[in-house]
Order: sequence, then structure tokens, then C-alpha cells
Amino acid sequence: MNDIVRQEGVTGADKAKLYAAILIAVAGLAAFYFLKGDQDDWIRWSVFVGSLVVGALVFAVSQYGRDFWKFVLDARIELYKVFWPTRQETGTMTVVVFVFVIIMSLFFWGVDSVLSWATRSILGSADAGG
Repeated sequence: MNDIVRQEGVTGADKAKLYAAILIAVAGLAAFYFLKGDQDDWIRWSVFVGSLVVGALVFAVSQYGRDFWKFVLDARIELYKVFWPTRQETGTMTVVVFVFVIIMSLFFWGVDSVLSWATRSILGSADAGG
């Protein structure tokens, strides 16, 4: 049932790709603010989005990117295995939760009232309070 997952080691080149991807994205952000007064907004945004795309591509070719993509595909498979309730089941459970909340609210209001009355009776300050 369970497949044996082969773990590939992360090499120094993969770490360098990860750092390069982060550096490219940060450089694009810095360029976005550095070009604030000199260039049109569309140029600034193009540089920023382009740096994010290039950084994502560099990340994707590293072992980290391949592991992340495998995780996304596995999560998608698991999502199909989830039992999703029907609309009627969801509505029924919502009503049950609301009724339970009302019942518990009344219960705790009653307990609070009894304890408040008992405390006032014991302390002899029945005139004080509400």
C-alpha cells in the first residue's frame, strides 16, 4: 500500500540555486523601489514580476523545487480522497451546532445565576449586585 519514497540528497548546487532564487526575488523588489521616481509604473512592475518569475524558475530546477512540486501533486491526490458532505448534511450539521450553542448558553447562564445567588446568600450582601 505504501510506496517507498526515494529521497534524493540536496547538493551544494541545489542550495546555490535556492539562494540565487531568493536573491533574484529580493533584487526585483529592491529594483521596484529603487526605480520609483525614474521610471513609469509599468516598467517597475514588469521588473518586479519578471524577477519573481525568474526566481521561481530557478527554484523549480533545484531539488527543493522538485520536492515541492511532488508535495503539491501528492496533496492534490489526497484532496480527492476527502469525503465531502452533501449540501443537506452541511445544513443539518449547522442547525445542530446552533441548537447546541443555544442549549449550552442557557445552561451556563443558569449555572452562573445559581452561583451568583449562592455567593450573595453566603456573603450576606443580597442588596448589592444585579
